Amino acid sequence: MGTILQLDHVSYTADKSQILSDISFSVAEQEYLTISGPSGSGKSTLLRVISSLITQTSGTVNFKGKSSLDYDPTEYRRHVSYCFQQPQLFGNTVKDNLTFPFEIRNQPFDQKKATDSLQYVGLSAGDLDKNINALSGGEKQRVALIRNVLFPPDILLADEVTAGLDDTSKEIVHKLLKHLNQDRKMTLISVTHDDSEIRDAAKLYNIVAGKLEVPTNDQQQ
Repeated sequence: MGTILQLDHVSYTADKSQILSDISFSVAEQEYLTISGPSGSGKSTLLRVISSLITQTSGTVNFKGKSSLDYDPTEYRRHVSYCFQQPQLFGNTVKDNLTFPFEIRNQPFDQKKATDSLQYVGLSAGDLDKNINALSGGEKQRVALIRNVLFPPDILLADEVTAGLDDTSKEIVHKLLKHLNQDRKMTLISVTHDDSEIRDAAKLYNIVAGKLEVPTNDQQQ
């Protein structure tokens, strides 16, 4: 597989603090990469830089051979989608959230496609009209993930999406991520501390104090 994402000497400074320092790595098409490390080490900041939610202080992020900064931001985020640790839902209902990807593409809402996706993560057509405030944390995360992949991006950035979830929701999210990577051929970059997810991934990097560490083969096993 070819390289889909290339970071070269990426650093990020905020309020005179060095958050990321000289990070370089590449990601192949359809690869499953996990990033681990202590709290506050810069993992989420790295995903935000990759997604162009914030701009690196120095260095380059290339997506498909082109700088992320040279893409139209809306178009770029259709290719590189970010799922937050705290689900970012809006509107009143589940349907409001699943309608959104169709609306921004000027396409009619495909209820069957939405319902099939909900059923894959243990929800149902009856949940479309459910108020988002009535959802559990795990259900909110599942809805957020489905919204992000109804129109599959090339890369999904998952920021500790299983943190704080109950065991059932965690297992369902694991199943979805594995399905997206293995069956839908989606490139995944996941910040996680979850051992099960780390085992599913092909590659593990650590971020410590804003610097990239590549574990040895023994450490990755």
